[in-house]
This record gives sequence, C-alpha cells and structure tokens, in this order.
Amino acid sequence: MVAIASMGQFSDIFRSLRSKRKQHFKSATTGVATKNMRNELNRLVNSVSDPETKKAFDTEMQSFFYLFTRYLAEKAQSKELDWDRIKSPAADQIVPYDDLPTKSDVHALNKLAVLKVNGGLGTSMGMTGAKSALEVKDDMTFLDLTVRQIEHLNTTHRVDVPLILMTSFNTHEDTLRIIKKYANQQLRITTFNQSRYPRIDKETLLPLPGSATDNKSKWYPPGHGDLYNALMHSGVLDQLLAEGKEYLFVSNSDNLGAVVDQRILQHMVDANAEFIMEVTDKTKADVKGGTLIDYEGNVQLLEIAQVPSEHTEEFKSVRKFKIFNTNNLWVNLKALKRVMENEGMELEIIVNPKVTEDGASVVQLETAAGAAIRHFKNARGINVPRNRFLPVKSCSDLLLIKSDIYSLEHGQLVINPNRMFGTTPVIKLGDHFKKIAQFQKRFKKIPKIIELDHLTVTGDVYFGRNVTLRGTVIVVANEGQRIDIPDGCVLENRLLSGNLTMTEL
Repeated sequence: MVAIASMGQFSDIFRSLRSKRKQHFKSATTGVATKNMRNELNRLVNSVSDPETKKAFDTEMQSFFYLFTRYLAEKAQSKELDWDRIKSPAADQIVPYDDLPTKSDVHALNKLAVLKVNGGLGTSMGMTGAKSALEVKDDMTFLDLTVRQIEHLNTTHRVDVPLILMTSFNTHEDTLRIIKKYANQQLRITTFNQSRYPRIDKETLLPLPGSATDNKSKWYPPGHGDLYNALMHSGVLDQLLAEGKEYLFVSNSDNLGAVVDQRILQHMVDANAEFIMEVTDKTKADVKGGTLIDYEGNVQLLEIAQVPSEHTEEFKSVRKFKIFNTNNLWVNLKALKRVMENEGMELEIIVNPKVTEDGASVVQLETAAGAAIRHFKNARGINVPRNRFLPVKSCSDLLLIKSDIYSLEHGQLVINPNRMFGTTPVIKLGDHFKKIAQFQKRFKKIPKIIELDHLTVTGDVYFGRNVTLRGTVIVVANEGQRIDIPDGCVLENRLLSGNLTMTEL
C-alpha cells in the first residue's frame, strides 16, 4: 500500500528541501569566498620583503582572516540576537557610583596603567592629523591634559602610573612627533600601533589593496575592540605584567571626563572584578550609544549596529535601556592574558559599510572594546556621574569645553562654581561651524555662557569679542544673509533672525 502525502506535507517537504538547498548554496559560497580571501591575503603577505615586517604583517592578516571567516559564517547562519531574550541588566550587574568605597589604598595606583585610544583623525571636524593634538582648553591639547593629569597623580601620590597610547596607522607618526615634547615630564609614555586591516570590496568580497604598501585609503583600523589583540601582539601586555601592573584604565583620548578615579579602582580590587565598564544615564543625545544588557543571565554589550531594524526605536528609548557605555573600561591584565591565551577574545562583529572617494562600496569589519565584558569573571557596569563622559566629537562640544563653564585643575575639567545649574547648556552650531578652521574664524573670542541654557546658531554668523549669552539664544542667518554679533553684545532670551530683528523669547 502506497502512502500519499497531503498537500501540507508536500509543502513542508518542499520548504525543508529549499532551506537545505539555500543553506548548501550559502555554505558553498562561503567556502569559495574564504578560499579566495586566503589566496589574496597570501599574495599581500608575499609582497613584503623584509622578514621581520613580513612576520608581523602575516600575524595581522591571520587575525583579519579569522574575523572575516567568522563574519561569513554568521552571515550564512543568519546569526543574530534573539530580541525576546534581551533584558535590562539585573541590579547586581550595575553598581551605583555612590556605593563605591570612599577610602582607597594608594598602593593600588602602583599597579595601574592608563591607556588612551588615540587612533582618531578628527576628520568630521575638518582635521587632517591626530585629533588628540587639537587645542581644547587654555592652549592645551587633549594629550597635554592627559599628561598633566597623570603627572599630577604620580607626583602627588609618589607612584608610577605609565601612559600608553594606542595609535592607528593614520596617527602613529604624528603621535611619535608630538610626545617628544613630554620627554622631561614625570611619566613614562609607551606607544603601540593597532592593527591595519584591508577594506573589503562589497561585491567580490576580496581585499581592496593590491600590496602591503598600497594607498592608506584601502586600509582601515578595525575599531577599538582591536585593543586586546594589538596589546598582545605588540608585546605591551607582557611588558606591563613584567612591571607588576595588574589594572588597565582604558578610555578614548577625546573624552575629557575620563580621568583616573581611585574609588573605581578600589572597588575593582575589593570585588575582584576582572572587567568594569563605566556607564551613565542615557539622555536624548545618547540614543545611539551601546548599552549593557542581560542576555541569558550574562551581562554583555549591545551596539545599535546589532539591533534588528524593527527594534531600533525600542533600543533608542530610555524606558528599556536607561544607560549607555561611556567606553571608559577597567581591565584586569592577568585575566586578559588568560582570556587571550586560553579562551580567545571573540567580540561581536560590527559591519560598517562605507563608500570610498572613487565611489566603490566597501565593508569594514570592526569590533567594540566594551564587548569583551562577557569574557571576564565578576564583570559589571558602574553607573558613573555624567561628568566622566565629556567627549569632543563636534565644534558644538568644543565651544562648551573652551567656554567659562569649565576651568582646569591639574589638567582636569572642573565646572564653574558660579554655574547655577548642575547641567551644562545645550549647544547646536550649524554647518557653517562644522570644521575647526571655520569655527575659529567665526568666534573672535569664545562668548561668556555661564548663564546660558540653550544656543542654536545656523547660517553665516560671526561673533565679536566679549559677547555674553544668557537663557535661550537662537541666531538664524537665512541664505544669502550674514549676521555679525558686535563686540560686548549681551543676548538674553533672544531670537536673532536674518533681517537682524531681535525678538525676546
């Protein structure tokens, strides 16, 4: 007797066959792409003649190849987070800053090293060199302020906290030139270069560069998640351990709030926490920032690039995800060595699509340093005050830092005691102020803004000397018009429009 399948069963069988065929096609395609990439990378390695350089470059290309094969495998399996399993972190996974010990053992500082991620060029602000060389306050650069902070720490407590700078191939030479001026300071500075990976042609899935010495535009630094790999391969991790260093404080060089905090360090020691991520309360300005989540009982980082498009708005809302990652990280160096040697540091891949200057669509595979949190024991977030997150990403940020809202104490920004509110003013400068050269030209002198709540400026606007801004000030120059705000002018709760009429708000 022959069993006849129902139409429903036929459709199930057909679906299953189609799924298997699709999976087989994906596997076959993945296999071809892997083989082709391997051949191209071998060719790139063989384009290097110096044996020592070749060996280091080969190690770098092996790390890239591993990332690439992981990317292909995850793409073939359509591997992504199950949104329904994502929860807000549990109470014990995030420690309030106020709960930290107020007294700290100064000896812990002797086991600390400070690392600044120093690979950025500041291209969004119109810069061509290392962003950390930008003068941000009292004629001092980002790097000057960091050096002054650590030097003060070392001399005050009679400790030896070294400064480590992770550069990229874009900023390495620039940084080496800049740090020569710190030769007589009371601190040791070590630099190492993060990896240089080939951009991937989106259509062919092959590397863009034709040789190891090909144009800079065909390569990219693979995000700050490369920190752990680069620390290991450069020998800096072993060097720090040999010096008796046990803790590493990592932050972006453009975050002026990221100073050494002994309370956080002491908590790390007391709690035997192998990894700490500083998080802070999310505002509307931070909706795209990565956040900590509880995923099947483990604390881990969720970046916006990992979020399915239908859940993007939920990710941005403050209801479910109340905190975001400041990228101030504290890492136990012995634990890092263990993870790198025994378990490997698999970080979630962030796919960053780009279009080159000549119009080619490319893919950059990047990782985030904070994603390492799930690899460590007793890892946690600490909810820190907002003043530990003061990044300068735009000229609007720069205006705030340069203003009388802040003063400097030993390289550290301190809010002016005459400021009536705990919050800083909201500043929105238009496209005419986007590049640093334009910004400098349009302000004869930075206005006094100690009593300012909100400033919006759009269009062709110039500020004279000794201008004072209070309350809410909006300045709008329409197309073809120019507004010059005269020396000594006081604007309080004013809307200044293109025909130079002043309206009280």
